[in-house]
Amino acid sequence: MAQTVMHPVVKLEKFTKTYFTGEVEVQAVKGVNLTIEPGEFVAIMGASGSGKSTMMNSIGCLDRPTSGTYLLDGVNVGGLDRDELADLRNSKIGFVFQGFNLLSRTSAVENVELPLLYARKKISGFDQRERAQQSLEMVGLGQRYDHHPSQLSGGQQQRVAIARALVNRPALLLADEPTGNLDSQTSIEIMNIFQELNRKGMTIVMVTHELDIANYTLRTVVMRDGRIVTDEPVKNRLDATTELIRLKEEQQAIKLASS
Repeated sequence: MAQTVMHPVVKLEKFTKTYFTGEVEVQAVKGVNLTIEPGEFVAIMGASGSGKSTMMNSIGCLDRPTSGTYLLDGVNVGGLDRDELADLRNSKIGFVFQGFNLLSRTSAVENVELPLLYARKKISGFDQRERAQQSLEMVGLGQRYDHHPSQLSGGQQQRVAIARALVNRPALLLADEPTGNLDSQTSIEIMNIFQELNRKGMTIVMVTHELDIANYTLRTVVMRDGRIVTDEPVKNRLDATTELIRLKEEQQAIKLASS
């Protein structure tokens, strides 16, 4: 029986991305090598101008390399035309953004269905709805199918955005500052969802500037001036479930003390 070949989900080799501002050449990413295997949970960090946003756009197939190669789940991104790139992006990558990007007049389940409408492999309306509902159940919103964004908290809206990112069953979940608009407790709740998805085998790459949020991942890549300066496992990893229990106990103690 033939064995299934497991490719790295992300493989960058001598990856360079150059932009031109007028006649000025800006090398945003400079010859980066990076491999992310299936089931990893990686944070990409760096100050403004470090190249981390360009890296995120490139990994998300929103940009092609100027030089070097990028293989996404074994597919060479540099050789694809615009339509092929869009198909690959839609089938292989789920995006989660800081700003949720939900349609305000559309229910949660309809928001989650949207990527399925653009998939090359079409499925029936019944199957679309069933898969969207399953995705919402995965993020704990099984009772909120028909709610509109205005009826949901910020944390719940981000859960809908995560469900939407999962609906095409991607090889890679790409999160860009996913807790940037959330308070501390809600941020931990979102990281709890990411940790649970990762335990089930989902590969996640997250851009964040928050060190405490990066500590919920398994590996941290730090960029500076377009290059990777450190790439190492998280040493004192935080467990979101434990942190939520601790927060609840603190809140109960404060409530008792004030009563």
